[in-house]
Amino acid sequence: MISENRLLSRRHFIAGAASLSALALAGCTSTQPAPTQPPAPQLDPFYVNMYGALPNEKHHVPAVDLRFVDPAYYRRVVPDPTGERPGTIYVDTSAYYLYLVREDRQAVRYGVGLGREGFGWSGRGNIQFKREWPTWTPPAAMIEREPELEEWRNGQPGGIDNPLGARALYIFQNGRDTLYRIHGTPEPWTIGSNVSSGCVRLMNQDIIDLYSRVATGATLIVA
Repeated sequence: MISENRLLSRRHFIAGAASLSALALAGCTSTQPAPTQPPAPQLDPFYVNMYGALPNEKHHVPAVDLRFVDPAYYRRVVPDPTGERPGTIYVDTSAYYLYLVREDRQAVRYGVGLGREGFGWSGRGNIQFKREWPTWTPPAAMIEREPELEEWRNGQPGGIDNPLGARALYIFQNGRDTLYRIHGTPEPWTIGSNVSSGCVRLMNQDIIDLYSRVATGATLIVA
């Protein structure tokens, strides 16, 4: 069981959604290009099916190329290591896992990518609302750093190339938007590493699965 002391010892969410420094963290973009193509391994058909294409989505979701993903980060049902109440989302930043606690002392475990050094965060919050194929709006501070994002100043419509992916869960603390999200990504090679601007990212197939299981208002713990 992950101790409460460990939770309390980690730093809290960055508060103050109005500050430019906080706005700069909300981009949820990748900083890592696709790796060179690895050799084809023997892949378990169960996971090939789990991460197959989703043609019935609003936007076609291609199959995940599992050659780019460590099998340790495949979605699995595991004994709950958190001791938290059912319905709680718990992100273990040291292991790059997100757990959704279930009723039966088990949890659904997902591999995640996290914010790179200097853009990480931890604490307690809740999922205020959820969106399918969300619009992504880069903060002004990010546009200043990356002028090529100017075309999306008023928002990039949802789609397979949108940085928020197929789904997004919006993280609030004490009634205020933290500007952080749990969201999808079309870049499976970023799972298990620190690459995004602070947000928690899952493969699109995994965020679609998580979205279907999580209730609005669910507790979130990032430690």
